Parts: sequence; C-alpha cells; structure tokens
Amino acid sequence: MNFAEFLHQNPIFELLAQSARVCQVEAYLVGGFVRDLLLKRPSKDIDIVCVGSGIALAQTVAQQIGQKMGQTPAVTLFKNFGTAMVKTEEWELEFVGARRESYQRDSRKPIVEDGTLEDDQNRRDFCINALAISLNAHNYGDLLDPFDGLGDLQRKIIRTPLDPNITFSDDPLRMMRAVRFASQLNFDIHPDTFEAIKENRERIKIISQERISDELNKIILSQKPSYGFKLLFYSELLHLIFPEMVELQGVEMVEGKGHKDNFFHTLQVLDNVAQMSNDLWLRWAAILHDIAKPATKRFSKRVGWTFHGHEDKGAKMVPDIFRKFKLPLGEKMKFVQKLVKLHLRPIPLSREGITDSALRRLLFDAGDDLEALMTICKADITSKDPNKVQKFINNFALVQTKIQELEERDKIRNFQPIITGEIIMQTFGLNPCREVGLIKTSIREAILDGIIPNEYELAYQFMLAEGKKLGLVVAAEK
Repeated sequence: MNFAEFLHQNPIFELLAQSARVCQVEAYLVGGFVRDLLLKRPSKDIDIVCVGSGIALAQTVAQQIGQKMGQTPAVTLFKNFGTAMVKTEEWELEFVGARRESYQRDSRKPIVEDGTLEDDQNRRDFCINALAISLNAHNYGDLLDPFDGLGDLQRKIIRTPLDPNITFSDDPLRMMRAVRFASQLNFDIHPDTFEAIKENRERIKIISQERISDELNKIILSQKPSYGFKLLFYSELLHLIFPEMVELQGVEMVEGKGHKDNFFHTLQVLDNVAQMSNDLWLRWAAILHDIAKPATKRFSKRVGWTFHGHEDKGAKMVPDIFRKFKLPLGEKMKFVQKLVKLHLRPIPLSREGITDSALRRLLFDAGDDLEALMTICKADITSKDPNKVQKFINNFALVQTKIQELEERDKIRNFQPIITGEIIMQTFGLNPCREVGLIKTSIREAILDGIIPNEYELAYQFMLAEGKKLGLVVAAEK
C-alpha cells in the first residue's frame, strides 16, 4: 500500500505534518488507525504520537484548522495523561507525546516519562497496534513496523511486542483487550500470548469493573461473540469475571440420562441473536436467558432432568448481575429482565389449538418488546436436527401471523382497561382499597380472555356485576 499517496489524498494529514513542522517535532500516525487502514476497516479516530508535547501539537493543529476553515475547533486537554483531543466534522484526533512507561505491582497506572518513538511502540499492547506511519518530511508515508505487525495482520495473529507475561502483569486489562481484538477481527491469539493470559489471569482483579465491562460489551457486540467467550472460558478469565456463566458449563449424567451443556447452548443462542440484531441488550438477554438453570436443575426417574422456574429465578438474578457489571439499572435492565422472564412463553404458542386468550396475554405482557422476545425464542432453537429447527421456525412464523391478526382486531398491545380505578371508586363510593384492585383485575382478565371487549358500556356493566359479587352498592343507591 502506498501510504504517501494515501496521505496526499487526505488534507488532514498534510495539515498534521505542517503543524508538526511548526512545532519542530517528529509526528506519526499510530495504533488503531494504522491497523484499520491496513485491514481496510473504516475509522474516523486518528492517534498521533509526537516526540515532544502532544498538547502543544494539538493546539497548533486546532489553530491551523481555524485558519483554513474559518472556525477553530476546541482542544480538550487531559493534562494528567499528557494527551489532548481535537474534533472536526470528519475526524477525531488524539495527540500524545512519545513516552516510556513502568509499572508498580499493585496498579495498572504507569509511571510515565518522555521517550522516543521506539519507546512508545515498545509500550503498545499488541504488535498490530504498534504500527506507525511517518508524517515527517524525510520519510513521509513510511510504515515503521519494528515488531512485524504487518505480518501478524496477514497471519491473523494477536501477539505482544515484548514478553507477554510482563505486558499482562503490567496492565492486566490487556488480557481482555487481546480477547476483544481476537473476537472483533476473527484473529487467533499467539500460543505464547494465550499462555501468558492463563498464567496472569488473577491479575484481572486489580482492574476496575467499569473497564472490564467495557471490553466485555465490545466482545458481545462482535460479529461472532461466542469466539470471544470461548477464549475467556479456556483462559479461565471468565471464571473470575463471570462465574455465574461458567456454572452453566458441563453435562451431568444420572442413570444414563444427561442434559445439554447449557454454556455452549447459550453461546449458540448468542450467536444466533447476533446474526439477527446488533442490539447490545438483546444480546445480554441471550446470555442470561438460561442463567438460573444451575440453580433450578433437578433429576427425577420419571422425566429426567428439569429446570422448572429457571425463567423466573433468572429474571430475579438480572438486577444483581447488572449491578455487578456496572450496567445501567433503568430501562435497559428491565428490558433484559422481561425477556429472560418471558423467553419460554412463546414456545407453547407454536402448537396447534392455541387460544386467542393465550395470544392476548403474551401481547399484553410483552408489549413493545414482543419482536425482541420472538427473536430470542427463534435464537433459542439450537437442535442439531435441521428439520426440527425449520419446523419450529415455520411454526413461529404462523404464531407471528396470528398475533398480528389478533392485534389488528383487538388492539391489545400495551392496552389499559377503559374502566379505571377512579371510575370504580367513584361508582361505589370507595377510597383506595382491596376491593378496587380486585374489580380492576377482574375487568382486565375478562378483556384478555375475550369475555368482554375493551369498550366502556360493556366493561361498565361487568364492573357492576363484579361489585355486586363483593357486596358493594352503587354510590347513588346508598
């Protein structure tokens, strides 16, 4: 690849080079931007290393942009890290001075000193991220690749520039990053590097949960997330960061009867969802849909292995898992919790003779998340028999047609009974009490069962009848 020609085609790079000359520093494109350029992956984030002050270079770049564009972008300073950021409409530029780093045993925060480009490349996490392209006049556009990162890209290998044991001990988050890059790029982790992850896995305990969760979410969002989870599992990092998931692994045999391995089943469901949706929280629902199976596993001679109630117990586990991973506890958590709780509900609906009442209840309970729930249910079909899988998918298509027809007729999704608690209290002259709740529930159930439509007159008469059963008298008659 002719990098000089590429640089000449994009005005931002000439501006960066010109700014470096003004500051009298050497400057280089480094890291992820260079890697993605070689992989032909789109990237708008550019990291620039200079042998000097990255902050001064950022300020000069902003001034140069202002002179050419008429508007000077803001420079965001991170003085504690010696870095700065400049955002334009097209690019996000991050500047840092070349540095060398050393670490203390109990922290991943390095002791930083000014250094050379070589020092800066040495401190990079992986060889594919240690590539640099010169912006300097004497070797403009040259690829500087001291660790054969280009070769690793061609071989599809994740490997550390220096001793991986030192790399991972110094900054244990790099173990998660190794798995993340392997999962995102579909690369292998070099055997020596992977062995070092296994040997240093306990060091992950010094990393903040937020940083671990950030890398885990990036693995979950990769094209085939099961690959990343298998790397986490076989390195035993998963045992430390997500033991609840590891408990799913294994097949127990009693009297010749075994159950499926729920860990690898979960990974298949996750991959199936990933083929249908990029929604992070839908993928989390796939991960957690069977999370309570170890706690609910039972064996009986009559029926073999059962996991009764795992959907309810799993839903109760969701908030604690989200809390542990520092994930949002609002609507996102409730969405995942709902899907875990309801994931078994659509399965019986694929059988013949299902009632409209059952469909109405699913519509009511799932609400706007019905399509997401059906996605999880389709993904949950992991039989090795392709005919069985296709049969279930065909049945689900019929169920979706029935639900669509029912919804168009009854408008039941997210419905609210037309008779409110206020109407009940006013009619019978009541304050808030148990009887109001009983009548309201009876009206809702009658609508869902198709006994009455959700229309005022018929629902009002039904309310009067229910009140009479409870010995209530209409206020006007008292």
